[in-house]
Amino acid sequence: MHKRTLGTQGLSVSAIGLGCMGMSDFYAGRGSEIDSIAVIRHAINIGITFLDTADMYGPFTNEQLVGKAIAGRRDQVQLATKFGNQRAADGTSLGINGKPEYVRSACDASLARLGVDYIDLYYQHRVDTTVPIEETVGAMAELVTAGKVRYLGLSEASPETIRRANAVHPISALQTEYSLWTRDPEDEILATTRELGIGFVPYSPLGRGFLTGRWKTVDDLPKDDYRQTSPRFLAENFAKNMTIVTQLETLAESKGCTTAQLALAWLLSRGMDVVPIPGTTRQSRVDENAGAARVQFSQAELSALDLLAPPGAASGARYTEAGMRAVRK
Repeated sequence: MHKRTLGTQGLSVSAIGLGCMGMSDFYAGRGSEIDSIAVIRHAINIGITFLDTADMYGPFTNEQLVGKAIAGRRDQVQLATKFGNQRAADGTSLGINGKPEYVRSACDASLARLGVDYIDLYYQHRVDTTVPIEETVGAMAELVTAGKVRYLGLSEASPETIRRANAVHPISALQTEYSLWTRDPEDEILATTRELGIGFVPYSPLGRGFLTGRWKTVDDLPKDDYRQTSPRFLAENFAKNMTIVTQLETLAESKGCTTAQLALAWLLSRGMDVVPIPGTTRQSRVDENAGAARVQFSQAELSALDLLAPPGAASGARYTEAGMRAVRK
């Protein structure tokens, strides 16, 4: 697995990361803690060393899980976690919090759960519009000075917010949803991050699993999975979105790769500043995702993908109405 650089401050990470959220929260079919630790360690063994978690996942338990998995191997990984989506221990949402005092307490709590002395990349998970971004990032910058954090990031921020944040302290990475069925960042976001020298980390690069072709009908989804209420997975949108996946499967077959590898390789082709973080709970999927780094496209194939999955092609919003209100602030 080759490396890519996020930002201009020196953060070097594996070209493909590992999103750890699904090991503890939101998705059905999670494995045991032992199995999840084995998946993370397997990823590290094959060179996927960029690990992504957040305090809200679990809540709190995902950071503990990742901490156990990297025990004794801290110097082999680039560890990213997030604050700002505040939840109670029972999972109840407490809203978005970007207050400076919360930034400091959230970081200390994450360090303790992870069992580490520093966090490589610390993201604001969602922008708190009640607190000036300058105050939030100012508190994050203090964490860098204190040696608790090495690099700073934002998630789902607007171009204006990104610029204001970067003026306070260099931002190394922006994490935002980006995939063959979510190409919104191509409008303004990517232009802004590239102008400012900020790396781009696509989350949900496989469309929450939809782009893998794993599900053929809406009835294939587990009943206790949060995707049951996700707009793009609802019956009226599912069938329309499957037409995209079916065409991707055909192209993937012609290239001798899986549909997931095709989707990840497309993201990798968007620029050396792009580092997707697909999540999985299976070692076999880790190997499959890593194989995407070997898939290359001709210009004709890239043009074909643009026709198959142009911007705005997906049917349905990324999140429910409430979820959409929290993004691009």
